[in-house]
Amino acid sequence: MSLTDKAIEQIRELIRTGALPPGSKLPPEPDLAAQLGLSRNLAREAVKALAVARVLEVRRGDGTYVTSLQPSLLLEGLGGAVELLQGDSVALQDLMEVRRLLEPMATALAATRISDEQLAEVKQHLDAMREARDDVERLNAHDAAFHRAVVSATGNETLLTLLEGISGRTLRARIWRGLVDDKAAGRTLAEHEAIFNALSTRDATLSQAAALLHVSNTEQWLREHLRSGEPLPFGTTAGK
Repeated sequence: MSLTDKAIEQIRELIRTGALPPGSKLPPEPDLAAQLGLSRNLAREAVKALAVARVLEVRRGDGTYVTSLQPSLLLEGLGGAVELLQGDSVALQDLMEVRRLLEPMATALAATRISDEQLAEVKQHLDAMREARDDVERLNAHDAAFHRAVVSATGNETLLTLLEGISGRTLRARIWRGLVDDKAAGRTLAEHEAIFNALSTRDATLSQAAALLHVSNTEQWLREHLRSGEPLPFGTTAGK
């Protein structure tokens, strides 16, 4: 562990123990360095690193504060990292595998917690997907909103942030373009409808099965497409 890493860990420990709770202001740099037994340079580097990780927020002319530490904030960088992996076919398949492990369980949990208002929002995006079946951009937008509405119904913000991050907007767009080109969009829309119908009955087992079928079919389509060596729409070939 480098000296900077040790300095970062010391500040994290202050946050973990509650000495620096969410929203609190850090001591001025000289005081912080003295408190931690660090040089001012090390304290400064540690603060910079934690600011990049959204743990700290540097407000010019005011000081440095601990952020809200909400999962949506701390995990914000995950989506950006996933976008950078779009050219790696192995990474894409790994991401789909993770989605297959998480999303069906999240959908089952949503079935036990979803309100009538939340169910109506899911239906709204399903209806919009049907209307936009030949418009990939609109399909992609409402597909993402459909799944967000489902997972939001769990009330688990960490789960929502993780699933949104690993789904990847660019990957969704590529898959929808490929499905439309392969004339498989109708089947995928039917899978979304099955998820909605299962949620409507508040049946956790059926909801999990419907989501598993949907994600598994999408994963299988992606694997076959990559195995063929043909480029995904907008780039990315197998083996890269």
